[in-house]
Amino acid sequence: MATLVRSISQNGGVICTAIDSTDIAAKAEQIHRTSATVTAALGRLLTAASLMGVMLKSQENSITIRLQGDGPAGLLIAVTDGLGNVRGDVEHPVVEIPLNGKGKLDVAGAVGRNGRLSVVKDLGMRDPYIGQVPIVSGEIAEDITHYYAVSEQTPTVCALGVLVNPDLTVKAAGGFLAQLLPGAMEEDIIDRLEQNIGKLSSVTQLLTGGASAEDICRMVLDGLAPQILETTHPEYRCSCSRQRVERALLSIGKADLQQMMEEEEVVEVNCHFCGKKYHFGRGDLRILLEKAEKKTKDFPVLR
Repeated sequence: MATLVRSISQNGGVICTAIDSTDIAAKAEQIHRTSATVTAALGRLLTAASLMGVMLKSQENSITIRLQGDGPAGLLIAVTDGLGNVRGDVEHPVVEIPLNGKGKLDVAGAVGRNGRLSVVKDLGMRDPYIGQVPIVSGEIAEDITHYYAVSEQTPTVCALGVLVNPDLTVKAAGGFLAQLLPGAMEEDIIDRLEQNIGKLSSVTQLLTGGASAEDICRMVLDGLAPQILETTHPEYRCSCSRQRVERALLSIGKADLQQMMEEEEVVEVNCHFCGKKYHFGRGDLRILLEKAEKKTKDFPVLR
């Protein structure tokens, strides 16, 4: 079970959110059957999305993160709700490249060092908020930090990590976001935060060493009298349903529905996020076609 902890310094100036997302990264690997490097990349992006999701004001709000680099993994997507529940997808789940210069999985090599990170926030308003920044490293944590600095003007430190076993299962995954709030620009607070973060081992070293998400929050905010705000248990959760797939099929139009019905005994639609398969026989497609025709009659196109 993933565990996410939100904490704040006693003066209210620094927020730290940390997560042990091992179960989330493991579920993503099981669904997408990713190679080790892609598991690390997608796991990091899902972890970041969960950390960002719990900062939303409503559980019904959502964030979609798209990481489009020039590396062989292609497009990576992570979607989160206001509770930090996430789902994700990757264009090319199997990428085999050498380890990087430090002898670790080359996430930046898989993602690419050129491209864009985009963040779309659906806050229940008429138009979503969209922020875009160039990829700065492809390591993802640095790219998330850069996004907050440029698009939201919020001083932020992001750390992410995924440790993959030799059998390609996930041994540990997690991360944290530490942010300075307005009014927290005192030099002593900033210096203490920098010292604390500078002393930390990697997230995966902390987790495999027995540290919890709460422990990580307390380490980041050491000396700032951290207060724990809440502890939750987000998960990898897909929101797909047969009704949503039906709406997607209706959106392709009458002509394509008619063609499907004539050419296929059964149409199979796969969810990219969870791999679930939905089957529609000719009778099902005929019902959808009737709905499409009725919709056209009720709302005729004006010419």
